[in-house]
Amino acid sequence: MKKKQKKELFSKTIPELSLLLKETREKLFSFKMDHTRKKLKNTRSIFMTRKEVARILTILKEKEFQKEKEEAKKV
Repeated sequence: MKKKQKKELFSKTIPELSLLLKETREKLFSFKMDHTRKKLKNTRSIFMTRKEVARILTILKEKEFQKEKEEAKKV
């Protein structure tokens, strides 16, 4: 993933990231199913999609932590 794509992920809101996570997990599931049916030609796509899911989860956790930190400052 390029820096530009990472910046795009950081600029998204939490609901947008959650939706993207759901879509990416569905894509990963379909890749796995295609792999078991011997239809998937590029098996590396499974690996790359898993990495993408991990990046999205990391960004979600960071944003939630920032949100909690800001709320703690307000109180």
